[in-house]
Amino acid sequence: MLSPDIAHKTEVGGVRLGLRDAQQVREAAAAVVAAATHAKPDARQRGVLVQQMASGACELIVGVTRDPVFGPAMTVGLGGIFTEVFHDVAHRLLPVDRAMAREMLASLRGYRLMTGFRGKPAADIDAAADAIAALSDAAMALGGSLAEMEVNPLLVREAGRGAVALDALVLTQQPNHDGDRQ
Repeated sequence: MLSPDIAHKTEVGGVRLGLRDAQQVREAAAAVVAAATHAKPDARQRGVLVQQMASGACELIVGVTRDPVFGPAMTVGLGGIFTEVFHDVAHRLLPVDRAMAREMLASLRGYRLMTGFRGKPAADIDAAADAIAALSDAAMALGGSLAEMEVNPLLVREAGRGAVALDALVLTQQPNHDGDRQ
């Protein structure tokens, strides 16, 4: 579902997974549009996005918000549907470099899942740390115009295979003359 008015597509039935052929894609597209229309009748809809199915070792959430006192702060935690269930997150003020990103990941209670657990493959922790540091760099480059940034999920593939953002949200604002949020 492509809509500037719907930030979390899963909450309105806007995501369908595991489609195997063109007919299933057509049916899913119609169902997604209908579900979004029912859930948010006033939302502007710009169509649907069809992507290749992706899989990996784990999902993370990486977000940046702007604290009025401390400035930009990053949150990293277990992503996808686990974000609201486990509340397993780490927070740091920006900028966050690769070493800090690795520390944030290692501080998570769910970190053990990333290192290979009960036959599951280990996640590409280096790629996850690189992605987290890159998001910090992007947030810093946006400066006072950044209101919020979130990647959820950041799909972390098996060790050596990288990481990819599956969904992202960036909200900007007009900074005042001091570069602060208005």
